[in-house]
Amino acid sequence: MRLLIVEDDDRVAAALSSVLGRHGFDIVRARTAARAMDLMHTRPDLVLLDLGLPDRDGFDVCGRIRKVSNIPIIMVTARTELSARIHGLYLGADDYIVKPYDLRELIARIHAVVRRSRPDPLTPVDLDTSGQASGMAARPEGAGSGSSAAPVRQGPGAGGGAADGARAAEVGRVVETRGLRIHLDSREVTASDGRPIVLTRKEFDLLAELARAPGVVFRREQLISEVWGSSVQSASRTLEVHVASLRAKLGDSFVVQTVRGVGYRLALAGAPAPAPAPAPAEPTHAGVTAATGTGSATGVAAATGVAAATGAGEQGAGLPELAAAAIVKRRRRA
Repeated sequence: MRLLIVEDDDRVAAALSSVLGRHGFDIVRARTAARAMDLMHTRPDLVLLDLGLPDRDGFDVCGRIRKVSNIPIIMVTARTELSARIHGLYLGADDYIVKPYDLRELIARIHAVVRRSRPDPLTPVDLDTSGQASGMAARPEGAGSGSSAAPVRQGPGAGGGAADGARAAEVGRVVETRGLRIHLDSREVTASDGRPIVLTRKEFDLLAELARAPGVVFRREQLISEVWGSSVQSASRTLEVHVASLRAKLGDSFVVQTVRGVGYRLALAGAPAPAPAPAPAEPTHAGVTAATGTGSATGVAAATGVAAATGAGEQGAGLPELAAAAIVKRRRRA
């Protein structure tokens, strides 16, 4: 899934790009309004738009984008006034998030906005008499092709980023990856030799949720909410057990991949096995408080407008740089 970040502060953009990149997003960055409009040809799946740009107000950028595209827009800004939020939504923004915010919330909003803005990739496809899919969404420029020669339906994550090149092929309601075929209508999974793989109801629900956006990382709390409809605390161990069971039954431990400290993703079609996970890092210094799923790095969040996300892999994600950059930016605007 490709994100266009429109942010004039280099350090803020770099830190945010680093964290979102680890979640499987492909990042394109613009520091001015003019550059943002130039990059619309890359067909991003969503725009994260800061309002304080050097050459043009972010509200104006939102209006200009909306005149040429229906791409989802999330305004990310320190402007807290109710009038600013209402104005942004009337101009065409799909969501509006105020700093300070938690990265887990931002990522959840990204998934929610993209999910609402695109046709459901799991919706059945009508076939005409020639056997070709009708009503298929047009493939955007630069979108990669899957491993199958059949028509590919546009879904979340198509149009760039990790989906470029080898990607899981969504053919109607069948998702193919690493020799497996996930039949979403009949709730069946078949191996490369045609052998059926028997899954429990929740195992298949988990696999189907990941199949909505192959290659994109789904956070643990997101999967638990979608599949079990419960809190992280009550179902965290259940998720781990179901992932382990899925890998064992599928016969390929790399189909459902773990992203340390973040969550899980479905492997892209033809993707090689990932490198072995590195040894656990040493604990971070006492000045940064890790977010463990129930808390967040609130001290850093207050200074930067961005809270640390869950897991040791994200504790040092450019937070000192974000803090310094945010302070300088506020003083400059004052």
